[in-house]
Amino acid sequence: MAQESEPTSLLPRPLLAVAIGLPALLAAGVAAVGLLLGTGGQAEPADPTSDRSGPLALVPVPAPAAAGEDCKALLSKLPMQLVSHGATLPRRDLAAPAPVGAVAWGDAKHEPIVLRCGLDRPGELNQTSELRIISDVQWLVLTEGGNSTWYVVDRPAYVALTVPSDAGTGPLQDISTTIRDTLPAVPVNTRG
Repeated sequence: MAQESEPTSLLPRPLLAVAIGLPALLAAGVAAVGLLLGTGGQAEPADPTSDRSGPLALVPVPAPAAAGEDCKALLSKLPMQLVSHGATLPRRDLAAPAPVGAVAWGDAKHEPIVLRCGLDRPGELNQTSELRIISDVQWLVLTEGGNSTWYVVDRPAYVALTVPSDAGTGPLQDISTTIRDTLPAVPVNTRG
């Protein structure tokens, strides 16, 4: 009488044990490191792309001239949309309480572009600062991380335009033209 043979595995038993045990060991190690390091009592940062369609929350910054006539005039002339690399970015609603003198543009696919009017003179502005001129408007550029903030330094009110690195030059050109046509040029104050 023929004996039935036991089914054989394609992998040797020691290799099979490693193949099953290694993922479990790795998962346990990751969990242990997470518990050990933790978050220091801080909440995990939210995914910046998770909700770009609702009102945009802006952190208040000192803007002593934001309610002044120059900012009111500029804000009333700003475009309702900006074009960035061929994408049309509508104005974003700002979450309450919205800072006075602030406007933003963006959509669900793009980081917001934020304009603030009536700011204090940027501390980085001095006699040796390299200024860029766009549409007869002088700008001081400060870059940090993935954003650049462009400060208008030759108008009666300091204006900042913060743009993501992938925004292109369209928004800056449109805003420069609006500033040129709305606010008179003044000498650049490099002394603070």
